[in-house]
Amino acid sequence: MRPDREEINAGLAQLEGYLRGRTHIADARTEAEAFADRMPWLTTAQREEIVGGYVEDRLALTRRLLEHILQRSAELRAEYTARYASLRRRVLCTAVAAVLGALALSVWALTVAGLSR
Repeated sequence: MRPDREEINAGLAQLEGYLRGRTHIADARTEAEAFADRMPWLTTAQREEIVGGYVEDRLALTRRLLEHILQRSAELRAEYTARYASLRRRVLCTAVAAVLGALALSVWALTVAGLSR
């Protein structure tokens, strides 16, 4: 059975997420090592502890930022959905009012025309 396009796209998105995550970890480690390099007096164990702690802190910060972004995007989606629904109702009411007004005007014109005969 061949996977459909949705499954392929989902798999590619998952792979992209994985690769981005690995790149982020590698970048965090590179930064941590550069930070530890500024302290040449550290022992190997101390250096590894600082690098590991830096990477953990950086990943925790990234996780918090992503969670905040996800929460805010959900809030914005709900807000814009409500605004769109309100706008759609207003446009629909305006259109119905315009059609009813045109219909009333047509009926009035026909009535006036019929009375003048």
